[in-house]
Amino acid sequence: MIDTGQPVDALDVVGIGNALVDVLTHEDDAFVEANGLVKGSMTLVDTDRAEELYAAMGRAIEASGGSAANTISGVASFGGKAAYIGRVFDDQLGAVFAHDLRASGAVFRSAPATEGPPTGRCLIVVTPDAERTMSTYLGSSEFLGPEDVDGDLIAAAQVTYLEGYLFDRPEAQEAYWKASRIAHDNERRVSLTLSDTFCVERHKDAWRSLVADQVDILFANEGEATALYDVDSLDAVLDHVKADVEIGAVTCGAKGSLVVHDGSVIEIPAHPAERVVDTTGAGDLYAAGFLYGYTAGRSLEDAGRLGSMAATAVLGHTGPRPGLSLAQLAASSGL
Repeated sequence: MIDTGQPVDALDVVGIGNALVDVLTHEDDAFVEANGLVKGSMTLVDTDRAEELYAAMGRAIEASGGSAANTISGVASFGGKAAYIGRVFDDQLGAVFAHDLRASGAVFRSAPATEGPPTGRCLIVVTPDAERTMSTYLGSSEFLGPEDVDGDLIAAAQVTYLEGYLFDRPEAQEAYWKASRIAHDNERRVSLTLSDTFCVERHKDAWRSLVADQVDILFANEGEATALYDVDSLDAVLDHVKADVEIGAVTCGAKGSLVVHDGSVIEIPAHPAERVVDTTGAGDLYAAGFLYGYTAGRSLEDAGRLGSMAATAVLGHTGPRPGLSLAQLAASSGL
C-alpha cells in the first residue's frame, strides 16, 4: 500500500529493503557460543527465538535500521535526495521507523500494514573485536510484494537500490523484478547489494540471473562475491563482475575497495579510522557514499572515496548510522 501524502520530486536514490528496528548490545564471545549463534552471520529467526534472544541480551540500544534504510539515510545525510520503500506494521516500532527515516530527510510513502505480523527487528550482538552477529525477525517487512512498489518513486530516481536480505519470499523477488523493469523503462539504473554470504548461498542461481540481466551497479564484499561466482580468487571475481555489470564495487575490509568499470579496476584505499567499536552498517554506508557520489556526477574514484569515508564514520560508535552530518564530514575531509 502506498501513501501518496508525500510528493515525488526528482530523486537521486530510492532503496527497497527490510524495514527493521535494530536492537544492539555488546557481549563477549562466550555469549555468542552459549546462545548457539554463528559469529559474524545474519540468521533469520521466528518470533519465539527473537523473544528468547532479546531476554538473554544485556543493556541494548534500539534504533531504526534495515540495510537499505541505512543506505538511504546515509545518502540523505550527504545532502542527496533519497526515498525508501519498505513494509512496517501499524504499531509503535513501525511509527518509530517511519519517523526516524523521514527525520533523516528521506521520503517514505509506504503506508503501515494493519493486518499480519508486527514490525520487524534485528537483534545485533557486537563482540569486543567489533564483529556483529545478527538475528533477524523480519515480521511485517517479509511480506513486501509487487503491490508495494511505488512506481512513481522508481521512475523519479537515478538509481534504484535493492537489498539482498529481502529476497527470500517469491513475492519480494517479483517486487525486485518489477522495480527493475520500471527503472529501466525510465532509463534509470538498478543497483543490488548482495548483503550476506548466507543470502548468496540461498539465492545464487536467481541472483546470477538478476545481476546479469537487470543490475547495473553491484555492491558486494569479497566473500559474498566469491560465493556468488563460485570462485576462490579476487581476480576471478573481478573478471565476472566486468562481464556482468556496468559498475561493480567490491569491498575488502581494511584493505579498502575495488571499483570495476569499463574493463578497468580502480583501487580505493580504506579511510583512516581512529578506533573500531562496531562494524554494523559499514557496508550500508559505503553504498551510501558511493551512490551519492555517483548520482552527483563525481568520478568513480571520488565515489569510492566517499564510500570509504562514510563506512568509517560508523565504526567508532555503536549503531549503523553516523551520528554526524556526512556532508560536513566530507567537506572537512576534502571530499
